[in-house]
Amino acid sequence: MQPPPSAQTARPETARPAIDFPSVDGRRPSTPTVRGVLADATRDVDPRLADAVDASSSWRSDYVGLVRQVTSVSAQTPKAALAMAQAGLRAVHERMVVTGTTSGTATGEVPLRDWDGAGEPFASETVRGTAPRVPELRVPYRGRSLTGGALRDQLARWQSDGIVEPSFVEAVGEVVDHPEWLAVGGRTVALLGAGAEMSPLGPLCAWGADVLAVDVPATPVWERVRGIAEDGAGTVTYPVENGVPGADLVGRTGDVLAWLRQVREARGGGLVVGMHAYADGGAHVRVTAAVDAMLSRLTDEDATTALAYLATPTDAFVVPSEVVEASTAAYEGRGAVRLVQAPLRVVSRGRLFLPNYETALPDGSGVADILVPQQGPNYAMAKRIQRWRGIVAEDAGQPVSFNVAPATWTRSVTKNRLLAAAYAGAHRFGVEIFAPDTTRTLMAALLVRDLHRPVPVREHPEQLFADGAAHGGLWRVAYEPRSALGVAAVSGLPSTLRHR
Repeated sequence: MQPPPSAQTARPETARPAIDFPSVDGRRPSTPTVRGVLADATRDVDPRLADAVDASSSWRSDYVGLVRQVTSVSAQTPKAALAMAQAGLRAVHERMVVTGTTSGTATGEVPLRDWDGAGEPFASETVRGTAPRVPELRVPYRGRSLTGGALRDQLARWQSDGIVEPSFVEAVGEVVDHPEWLAVGGRTVALLGAGAEMSPLGPLCAWGADVLAVDVPATPVWERVRGIAEDGAGTVTYPVENGVPGADLVGRTGDVLAWLRQVREARGGGLVVGMHAYADGGAHVRVTAAVDAMLSRLTDEDATTALAYLATPTDAFVVPSEVVEASTAAYEGRGAVRLVQAPLRVVSRGRLFLPNYETALPDGSGVADILVPQQGPNYAMAKRIQRWRGIVAEDAGQPVSFNVAPATWTRSVTKNRLLAAAYAGAHRFGVEIFAPDTTRTLMAALLVRDLHRPVPVREHPEQLFADGAAHGGLWRVAYEPRSALGVAAVSGLPSTLRHR
């Protein structure tokens, strides 16, 4: 969640096929591709909005409002949401390229849609945990380990405070009732980006799951991954080359795909693929496109393949009418605090303390606009590609776990002074920021629950993201988050300075 580096940075060509942006005058800028994908996704449903995306002259600032509008258009009808998701994925595969090919153009690249996906599988190593299996859902929270009745009480408090949705409480409660689900029996869970801070690797290992772990071949990453595996109760299998664990998802996409296919065949199917890889700037779009290229093939070959993602809380979401009503009531019930805010609103020319939902959609639902400009358009596009794949896959009848995680004190947040300060002051506006171990465990519990229920039939595809959301309060607070972010940052700055 840091501001991404320049998208104009030149990179040397690689001898192996790699997923990248098209070459333009010897460079590989991200902006033309990312903007083009968003326009293509919208064009058949809202041509005027697509033209506005194409015409953007200040993309790094314009993208926030445009992505919000794209979300509003997706909310119009189920048909619109599905059509946009399909068109968006098609545009990704048409516009992104595979470099270092022998059958491409003079630049040595072919569109991702034309890539043959060929590769050679890695060798494998397996670590078997030595600890006894954790037999129940235990959620670490503020120095305690919550189980059973204590966990249910905390879930009820979060719901009462507007931190999570009722469907989240219901979902976690189901896992409490069914501890036998925790080991995910009969499934192999492949975690792409297994070493990421929000990866469910730790909880799944503690519960005795069978995991495939893929992450970059970096020693610190694999020391952590193997340490988690050894301390767990499950098995963790990972790719190895010349004794070195790990694989680059962008530069070895075909080889990772071949390895996943090989393991799937050896274990007779039952594959779950979780996308947890993260990178800064345009690299996040590249790794997301690489994973999507693998998923499109794996799911075409086996429709029972389950997909798993975590939705960032800092995005734009379609939320149900009861969320809009709760936020509106909170805004209208501010009482005397509005007198304190009035001068600040005047000084800011009305930009501070805006209502979270100034206008509702025709059915009473709304768009929770929580995009954070500092994260940049590449981050927003990477997460949107993931959302499009989730919509398309669930429409095809595939199991999809796609849950909104709460704002969390991750390393990427603490490295960004503005975000860290805003998070530190967020409690003043009714937002709770979660510790990483709490978020990891809760999100892993939702994944387990999603894998043990039939594929839902939804009235609208966007409900995939509203179902089971743990937004930390961002959806139900009185104010549009961006309009209070600066004030929260000012109030939280002393706290962040004390910890530096």
